Order: sequence, then structure tokens, then C-alpha cells
Amino acid sequence: MSKSSDIDSFSTVFWLQQDALNNFTKMWYHVFLWALFSSIFVHTVRFIAALIAFLTLRKHKFGKFFPILILLMGVLPPITSGIVSSAVIAFVYKSATYPMEPLYALFWGVGQTVVSACIGFTRILATL
Repeated sequence: MSKSSDIDSFSTVFWLQQDALNNFTKMWYHVFLWALFSSIFVHTVRFIAALIAFLTLRKHKFGKFFPILILLMGVLPPITSGIVSSAVIAFVYKSATYPMEPLYALFWGVGQTVVSACIGFTRILATL
């Protein structure tokens, strides 16, 4: 295992090869990576939509730039919300002096993606 100040490699995070996480940075990093890659997995559908839009609008004067917006909206909001919510989760664990198991980091990260996907599909925010 690595020292507590070192950031773990991707394989260590994804194979859950870590003891309990006691450091804020490690907690945040583990939760964020799970949120990021589960979000990328979910948003591959958006990438396919952008590819189809690019192929059909490539000769349009302004429409050829819309796929870029589709991709940006598929990447930037999950990253920013993942950064903030992962930091909040890690802060709560750290301030409670409760060690986070790597499996809990997986649940928190994937859970963030599930909640954001549910909110996106149901359009709850659009009704406010």
C-alpha cells in the first residue's frame, strides 16, 4: 500500500485495493473518480447523440457547432457537481472522524451519478 499522503493509482481505486480511507484528499479522490467514470459511462449515450448530430449537421452553417455544446453539457456539469459533492461527502466523513471504506466510496460515487441521472430524466428542476 502507499503512504497516506500519496494519491492512489486508478487501478488501486477501481479494484478497491485500499484500507480504510482516513485522509480527506483520499476520500475525495476515491468518491470523485467513481462519480466521474460512472458519469462517463452513462454519458456515452450523449456522445453517440453528438456524433449523429455532427454527421447530419456537418454542412449546416451554424448547426455543425451544436455537437460541441452537446459534448460540453455532457462533461462539464457532471465534473463540477462531482467535485463539489465529493468534497462535501469527504468533509462530512473527515469531520466526523469516521474512516471511509473504499466500497462506500464506490456507492457514494455511483450514487451521485444515479441521482443526477434521475433528476435529469424526470426534469424535476424544470418545474420549479
